[in-house]
Amino acid sequence: MPLSPFNQQIRQFIMLLLLFLMIFLVAKKLYVFLPGLLGALTFYILGRNSYFELVYRRKWRKGWTAALYLLISFLIPASLVYFTLIILGKELHPFFSNPGLMFEKAKEAIESMQQKAGIILISEETLNEFKKTLSALAGRFVNNTVNLVANQAILLFVLYYMLVHGREIESYLVKQIPLKKSNISLLASETSRLIKASAIGIPLISIIQGITATIGYVIFGVPDYLLWGFLTCVFAFFPVVGTMIIWVPLVIYVYIGGDTLNAIGLFFYSLIITGNIDYVAGITFLKKIGHVHPVITVFGVIIGLSLFGFIGFIFGPLLLNYIILILKIYINEFVENSPVKR
Repeated sequence: MPLSPFNQQIRQFIMLLLLFLMIFLVAKKLYVFLPGLLGALTFYILGRNSYFELVYRRKWRKGWTAALYLLISFLIPASLVYFTLIILGKELHPFFSNPGLMFEKAKEAIESMQQKAGIILISEETLNEFKKTLSALAGRFVNNTVNLVANQAILLFVLYYMLVHGREIESYLVKQIPLKKSNISLLASETSRLIKASAIGIPLISIIQGITATIGYVIFGVPDYLLWGFLTCVFAFFPVVGTMIIWVPLVIYVYIGGDTLNAIGLFFYSLIITGNIDYVAGITFLKKIGHVHPVITVFGVIIGLSLFGFIGFIFGPLLLNYIILILKIYINEFVENSPVKR
């Protein structure tokens, strides 16, 4: 006896409910490995076209080619960490060997600056709270190191199978996604564009700003310019105001130190050159990669860091752009083609 449409809908609802419940339970348990999974997706999209070129046109062996891409995916972040430690090892060694002593020196320097300026910018309570935060972060850093190694292993493991079975996975997804072919193509192309813009564009602009700022620190006599340039590069991930977090206190420090001319020079250099070099990069060679709106980047990075950790620099902006993209696809799928009652 055939089921009534209502009973059929009830069965469908129960099946979907069970499906989403199981997906939620699995996602909840694997959440700690989410950065590794998202990292694998990032490297897959970045290397997909060249991998397919080598395997399907030049007839390279799938397994060995995937192993080569895994080696590259491991060496890129490892090289960045290695060269960072080489360049900044001398400056960072005192902090890691005795963070308490370095904090006290920084505290004394801040208090001295405030006394000379006659302005209290940072209170004693704020400094103590900041010290507690640093202590907590130090403990979390040790735990996160274990998670980082585990996520790196997950990244390489998942990336290997994504590369080897990439065509089959993509073909399956195209068949299963309940959208028009045009919207599936739009979803795929926008995902590729946004990930490339976030994974290549944002770090590249940050590196350019860091190098530009370091040149300014050298010119205007800022001590430990490599360390401050590196910190400027890190904070440049936050567009518009990110670099100001570093160079504004440095300008004040140089000015209070009595070097008024260099302080004025550093101020205008940082404001005009360091602060605008990202726009120059965005309208020149980065235009070919793709550009993420600064507002999307700022809020995306904030959301992404809290949800995904460090990989949130890439997937935070992607998440916000996806909201706009899915709304566009929804309108195209259901609103524009729906009959309008008059």
